[in-house]
Amino acid sequence: MIDFIWLIMLPIVMGVPVIFIKFNIAKKIIAVFQGLMVFASILNFVHIKKNGELLQNIAGWPDYIAITLRADLLAAAMVMLATVIFMALILFSMKKKFADSMFLFLFIALEGLIIGIFLANDLFSLFVLIEVATVIISILIMYKKDTSSIYDGTLYLLINVVAMSFFLFGTGMIYKTTGVLDLYGIKEVLGKMTEPDSVMLPYAFIVTAISLKAALMPLFSWLPKAHGTPSAPSVISAVLSGLYVKNGIYLFVRVQDAFSGLIDTSSIFVYMGLLTAIIGFLLAVVQDDIKLILAYSTVSQIGLIMMALNLGDERAFWGGLYHIFNHAVFKTTLFLAAGVITDHYKTRDAGRIRGVYKNMPIISTAAIFAILGIIGAPFFNGSISKYLISFGLTEFIGEIGILIVNLGTVTIFVRFSEIFFGESNLKKPKTDGYTLSVITFLGILCFIGGIFGQSIISFLFNEYFEVNIESYIQKAASFLITLALGYGLYYGFIKKVNIARFLQKHELSFNGVCTAITIFFIFILSYVRITH
Repeated sequence: MIDFIWLIMLPIVMGVPVIFIKFNIAKKIIAVFQGLMVFASILNFVHIKKNGELLQNIAGWPDYIAITLRADLLAAAMVMLATVIFMALILFSMKKKFADSMFLFLFIALEGLIIGIFLANDLFSLFVLIEVATVIISILIMYKKDTSSIYDGTLYLLINVVAMSFFLFGTGMIYKTTGVLDLYGIKEVLGKMTEPDSVMLPYAFIVTAISLKAALMPLFSWLPKAHGTPSAPSVISAVLSGLYVKNGIYLFVRVQDAFSGLIDTSSIFVYMGLLTAIIGFLLAVVQDDIKLILAYSTVSQIGLIMMALNLGDERAFWGGLYHIFNHAVFKTTLFLAAGVITDHYKTRDAGRIRGVYKNMPIISTAAIFAILGIIGAPFFNGSISKYLISFGLTEFIGEIGILIVNLGTVTIFVRFSEIFFGESNLKKPKTDGYTLSVITFLGILCFIGGIFGQSIISFLFNEYFEVNIESYIQKAASFLITLALGYGLYYGFIKKVNIARFLQKHELSFNGVCTAITIFFIFILSYVRITH
């Protein structure tokens, strides 16, 4: 068992000497260190799985006064996921030119901050950790210092500063009302209150900020800019889309639980998740840039996860959490593969990239495994999480909604998969062993997560759900029909009708995003006042 504070601090502390050590040696030290981080996170996870939730108060102060680090099974699993993803990304970067000493320092410091967000149990610590992580991510986005990356990084920084100002306002107001910042303390105090009026405003402030971090509609405009910025290294896109955006979802679960005694907004977030999923699909399928296709598909998948977490069905809830893990794996795979592909073809235009499978059969196979995972193909990881999510869809609107979301996801990747076929005059690239190994490993995980999905869910969450073979076969048949419809929708309509230019003009300026944040806040506050 490793103290939680060391899981947060060691990546930051280890990054400092990296700047001063000979670079080739530093890379090896970081790789070994990251292996130890993975081992430590597994040890902690196993300890918590056996002994239950663990709280650690910093400096020995009493509960609700001390800065408290909290690890239940979900938090420990998220920390383990973070260390594994960072291990893969560090190995992927071993031979890359962009991975200099400063980059490695910033990158592993980000790991410590992400782990801190998963473990922190008070609102002010979360605010500080998110703000510092925002600054580091902005620097990493701008790392190549060209005009596009500087603009995207600056926009990301400013938007998130505005959102976290809302979070800080809410934190101050909730402290004034309850006298505590600890999430457990807030839940305990609110459980004794009968009128929600005094916490409606802070709730709306905090949830607005978290909804932007999670990239919910209409607060997602920052995500494609950050995740798909042209000059950012592919590992940055991978960690943002595969892991960091999950911080917003994770915090949403924690905050909803803390306020659950007085405020319940789950019904509206089901519909907001559905709207986010549909808009994400529409914007993804018309993009020409393969990284933007992947970025907007993340928006769509976030919508699906938010639907699952708010449906009120236990199986759907755990299916949504499992989909967080699945999405981390297959989206990391796809962004890394996209980085290799664009480096070789010297373009990100999906219309100009052809014959990838012929040129890169191993990387293409891993990417196809990831695609099969994200579209929910039978025997792949996404099929298990979507199977569980479907049990929460008891109303007609929910059933229709999930069909639209699944159709949209299939259509996106029918579009994306065009790059694997056709002919190319380019020679096969010389890909280093680290790159091939990491992408192959992640691709295989997409398959393992489907075949052993029941066992993995049981291991991660101590929840067992039996997969009914007959029902699973029906879902498989439904998938094949959806695949055919997606193919027909793309080639029969979307590719023929020029709707791309209309939809691509949706991007909001900084002022537009600030307006959207304000409108979202007013909407949430109004909804809470009307329904409570």
